[in-house]
Amino acid sequence: MRILVTGGAGFIGSHYVRQLVGGAYPAYAEAEVVVLDKLTYAGNLANLAPVDTSSRLRFVQGDICDPAVVSEVMAGTDLVVHFAAESHVDRSIAGSADFVLTNVLGTQMLLQGALDAGVGKFVHVSTDEVYGTIETGSWPETHPLEPNSPYSASKASSDLLARSFHRTHGLPVCITRCSNNYGPYQFPEKVIPLFVTNLVDGKQVPLYGDGLNVRDWLHVDDHCRGIQLVAEGGRPGEIYNIGGGTELTNRELTEKLLAATGRDWSSVRPVEDRKGHDRRYSVDITKISTELGYTPQVPFEQGLADTVQWYEKNRAWWEPLKSA
Repeated sequence: MRILVTGGAGFIGSHYVRQLVGGAYPAYAEAEVVVLDKLTYAGNLANLAPVDTSSRLRFVQGDICDPAVVSEVMAGTDLVVHFAAESHVDRSIAGSADFVLTNVLGTQMLLQGALDAGVGKFVHVSTDEVYGTIETGSWPETHPLEPNSPYSASKASSDLLARSFHRTHGLPVCITRCSNNYGPYQFPEKVIPLFVTNLVDGKQVPLYGDGLNVRDWLHVDDHCRGIQLVAEGGRPGEIYNIGGGTELTNRELTEKLLAATGRDWSSVRPVEDRKGHDRRYSVDITKISTELGYTPQVPFEQGLADTVQWYEKNRAWWEPLKSA
């Protein structure tokens, strides 16, 4: 069996690859794994260092928008797990062209390549942000898409393309939509690694607006387990929400990070709110739980403590990224 992982040198993709090659998913214990990654600012070969000597792993540096590269890596592929994406909301607000190019055109290129190569399954990894914002309750997979940022609009567009390839061509596509991820190897532009690395260095951290925006936090290990369940047993044409079950305001999250790093509120700098800042995200995980047996297994307090400790012990990984 051959598995193509796009964006496999990024945060979530590399965790999936390390788990896959490391034997965490017995059904694919003997699979050949091909990683396709452009190695943009957020892609890092160091993320694959724990498994890069495996004979089962092959790395290809290339762009998912390049049809020749896509055709080459699709040949002989049984499963595609598509992580590759531009994903930082603030960057999409500053300029959306790269998001449309990578997330929309890149996904189309991969879907067409998978169709042409006769790939057996295509798992398209998306985000809860495509749903927009919700005051109360949680989104089921049938909720209309109402994205509010250029990033989430580009991901919603890629979701629709993925769905269309299943409905039009019969390509066995599944879509997953996750809540906010955290864990080791996350690029330090995202809130948890940014705050942790700033705080351990005695620097201030920026808190948007009133700090009351709510996010559901999902450990990357739980997210990747959910993706694996979909890869193994998800029904083609279906969408599966993957959540962590821990909702916190940004202010509550900041308090936990201050406590974990021995800092106080003098280390927090209020800043103007993000444009179009969604107030609350919350996904209903009934479907993936009922159909595939998914439950989040990493308690948030433990997962956060482990994540903080990882960044404290791995300056050699994140210091060059921040200085660049």
